[in-house]
Amino acid sequence: MGTEQTTQQRILDSAFELIYAQSYAEVGVAAICEKAGVKKGSFYHFYKSKQELAIAVLEEKFIQQKNSILDTTFTGALPALEELALFVDKIYHMQSTLKQTTGHVLGCPYGNIAIELSSQDEPIRKKVDHIFSRSITSIRDCLQRGYDNQDPELEDIDVSSTANAMFAYLEGIILMAKTQNNADVIKQLAPALISIRIYPHKP
Repeated sequence: MGTEQTTQQRILDSAFELIYAQSYAEVGVAAICEKAGVKKGSFYHFYKSKQELAIAVLEEKFIQQKNSILDTTFTGALPALEELALFVDKIYHMQSTLKQTTGHVLGCPYGNIAIELSSQDEPIRKKVDHIFSRSITSIRDCLQRGYDNQDPELEDIDVSSTANAMFAYLEGIILMAKTQNNADVIKQLAPALISIRIYPHKP
């Protein structure tokens, strides 16, 4: 069982690295197997298709990032807006490190595949949407704590809509940083995220 788990993990890790650095369309099963050091038979022992593997990769990498970034940032130990600033700072440092090690700002792995496949592959679109929803939940819970604690900067906001807007803005500046191949775009534009507020619509 240990050997099977190791083989499967190599396939997952290799698929993530290749797809993240290139694209889903450009990376075939043969390339994944070659990078993982496994035969195609081993691949198909674990996954029926590249699509099934991609969905598994997205879930695993999100859980890893949730454990390392979301759950260690949105703890309630700091005021809500300070936690949000810390969150964006971690995103900046992650993209900056990737630029230093690969020469490229690789962007959001989930946003990348959403842009590539959302109109072509419904199961992958649904998986990315679910991942985005869980990320937004972390932001929403943070804002809700601030709202409940009567933070004057969050008074009367629509918590859910503000969380959605903050996440959409974050995805946008990550995409811009990737397009310009400049992680500093995130650092420059991040302060505006903290100032986003959506208020309930009044007819």
